[in-house]
Amino acid sequence: MGKLVSTLFVTLDGVYQAPGGPQEDTRGGFEHGGWSFPYADDDFGQFINEVFARPGAFLLGRRTYDIFASYWPKVTDPADPVASKLNGLPKYVASSTLTDPEWSGTTVVSGDLAKEVTALKERTDGELQVHGSGALVRSLLAFDLVDTLHLLTFPVVLGTGHRLFGEGAVPTAFRHTAGRTTSKGVAIHSYDLAGRPEYGSFELPENA
Repeated sequence: MGKLVSTLFVTLDGVYQAPGGPQEDTRGGFEHGGWSFPYADDDFGQFINEVFARPGAFLLGRRTYDIFASYWPKVTDPADPVASKLNGLPKYVASSTLTDPEWSGTTVVSGDLAKEVTALKERTDGELQVHGSGALVRSLLAFDLVDTLHLLTFPVVLGTGHRLFGEGAVPTAFRHTAGRTTSKGVAIHSYDLAGRPEYGSFELPENA
């Protein structure tokens, strides 16, 4: 059974919207698209290449799928470690409206998300990778279907935009498994899902 692995870029204030370019996702009049671009360096590229060495298939939200489908099929260099995997491996897109995907190797997942993704994990050899797709990741976390979360936090605050964890997120505990910081200050941390949070108190005992 494959592991479901999510890789997400967020700002210090938790915004995941449109890291890659000004026109990537302008919902809500978002004007900060492309905020991750200044922080790309060799360290960042190395981590991304490591991630893309492990997929067996991809699961994407509709918005991220549309962004990827407009870009990656045009990258035809077989030596490109990202494009070769995205173009060559099975892709699943969670959508109730997409009916005729043009990107080859795409299957639309439109039924019971928890049931269908569980089945995908069972038949994927290697990692079932989710890139971006913040709303989808929130849903998958709520169903306890995420095994590993790679969270790349960029040293910038935007003040507006869609945030990864907003009010109403399911309380979730994680176990930190790896961490590094790039030369431009991107904090790359890996977490495995560890169930629900535990609680305690730092209050002094009454008879102290």
